[in-house]
Formats: sequence, structure tokens, C-alpha cells
Amino acid sequence: MSAPENSGTDELITLPAQAQDQLFREARTANTFTDEPVTDEQVRAIYELVKFGPTSLNQQPLRVVLVRSAGARERLVSMMTGRNQEKTAKAPLVAVLGADLDFHEELPKLVPFMENPQALFEDPAARAESAKFNTAIQIGYFIMGVRAAGLAAGPMIGFDREAVTKEFFPDGRHAALCVVNIGRPGPDAWMGRLPRLAYDEVVSTV
Repeated sequence: MSAPENSGTDELITLPAQAQDQLFREARTANTFTDEPVTDEQVRAIYELVKFGPTSLNQQPLRVVLVRSAGARERLVSMMTGRNQEKTAKAPLVAVLGADLDFHEELPKLVPFMENPQALFEDPAARAESAKFNTAIQIGYFIMGVRAAGLAAGPMIGFDREAVTKEFFPDGRHAALCVVNIGRPGPDAWMGRLPRLAYDEVVSTV
């Protein structure tokens, strides 16, 4: 593995350098995994950490389905595209991450200081857009939580979204957004670090 790019700003980040490496610089999307299982206790610990990540109006639309049975795994694999099929078939644990499109029903519990907060999301189209946006944020937290647990994540969007939604969220109020393989990285798990845009290419001041 090649050494990660270092911008020379480490001293300005208060997180220890080892944690910076584990979460960002040394972390990769894993393509292979060992056979070591991922337990429910590990997944719970990940969630109990990442649930504190901020979202708009404290929305909590992320829903996670752990695909553990052989039959469910086989059905999911058939809905993945290309090389994602093999990776999904072999990962110790696969999670389907989706958005609760009716997340607003939970808002009275999540923002108790507001009166009737669900009224802000009466329009279904606007509610769905907010649900998917905030779920995407929470998916990012989830991936970082997997890394914080000493595991590797292989997030994928290459799958039949309609079929996966119907299979794993059959109630009609959810939308599958991402499938994540989770486990200890196996042999040749990593691609080389791909380039990133430089600060001046991304950040401007007005």
C-alpha cells in the first residue's frame, strides 16, 4: 500500500494521527474480506456511535437491514450488478441501507421542543427528498463507524434499486439507497489510493 498523501496540517487536527489514518488516510473500500464473522454486538456498537451524527432537524431516516440468512443473501446477490455479485456473496456481513420516506412520523419524539414538526413535511415529494438526503449523510456516518470499529466497509450502489427495495423493505415506505459489505479486510482487499482534488480546487472564499 502506498503512503497516503499528507498535507502537512496534521497538527491542526485534534484527533490522534492513528485515528486519522484509520478513519481517512489509510482506509479504503474493501473488495475482499476474511471469514471472520461480524456480530450483532459489533453492529450495535457502530450504530450507538454514529447515531449522534448531525442531520437536518434531527431527522433519523436511516434504516438498516442485516442480510444474514443464506436465502436472503442469495436473493440480494442476484440483484447486484457485475463484480458486486461476487463481493456481496463472499462478505461476512451485508447490510442494506435505506431511507424511511415517512420519517416525519418520528419527529415529535426527536424534536420535542417543536409543536407538530411533522407538518413541515406534509408534501410527499419534499419529504422523500429530505429523507434521501439525510439518509445519505447517515450512510457516510455508518461507513466511518464501521472503520472506527476496526472493520472495513465496501459500499455499493450498483444494484437493482427497485428490486432490493421491494425485497428488503416491502412495506412501501422505504427506499433502498446503498448496500454495504462489512468485515475484516482479506488478501488484496485494496485498490491503490486514487487521486483527490486539492484544497484550492474545492474551496473558495467570497
